[in-house]
Amino acid sequence: MKLRNLWITVGLALLFAVQPCKAQEITVAAASDLQFAFQDVAARFQKDTGKKVQLIFGSSGNFFTQIQNGAPFDVFFSADIDYPKKLDATGLVEPGTLYQYATGKIVLWVPNESKLDLGQGLRVLLDPSIKKIALANPKHAPYGRAAVAAIKHEDLYDKVSAKFVLGENISQTASFVTSGSADVGIVALSLALAPAMKQKGRYAEISTDAYPPLEQAAVILKSSQKKDIARQFLEFLKTPTILELLRSYGFSVPGGSAVAR
Repeated sequence: MKLRNLWITVGLALLFAVQPCKAQEITVAAASDLQFAFQDVAARFQKDTGKKVQLIFGSSGNFFTQIQNGAPFDVFFSADIDYPKKLDATGLVEPGTLYQYATGKIVLWVPNESKLDLGQGLRVLLDPSIKKIALANPKHAPYGRAAVAAIKHEDLYDKVSAKFVLGENISQTASFVTSGSADVGIVALSLALAPAMKQKGRYAEISTDAYPPLEQAAVILKSSQKKDIARQFLEFLKTPTILELLRSYGFSVPGGSAVAR
């Protein structure tokens, strides 16, 4: 895994090296639970400022390793606040830029045609018709760790873990269950609320008492050559319109909770 991340980092560095200088563009490494919400955010930012945000989505743990190896990102949006804090402690972060932008939630998700009763909560995972359960790899995906914690909280782990299929990140996990490669998945609420998934299935929220808070945070990297635009983007995230947008995707945000659905 370390060698793989090193090659990804080298590849990213070469990609940016051969591109012409884009003075009005920043590169953002963002946790996959932000995939749909941030496409909207980036489009609004470009419309308002004329400045472009190149979004790269993946697991927070993999981005953490890549940044340690010198990946050329300007801003890092993590689904686990501990990763930005660790980068800050090692001097890789622009001082004073750590910002906790949201708290996420996990849900059980099944396709519309599924006969599973999500009203049972996590105990539905015991249904004998279930052959595969999709969740993100807990080794580097915060939403995967939350899923495992919730399953253990219900004392179900030993009974269902043999059925796990692990996604590289929460977005790939969602694709497993939407494509039918898994019967049920534990995914981010932000993905379940996106039109692409909302039309294909149904979900049930998992009690936040069952897993540690998914506190998510962003930092500007010290290596960034475009800190002014990066700061502008972070400030844009704090505006009432964008906070409301994030709430609409199920995130709890500073100054308020998620929108009631």
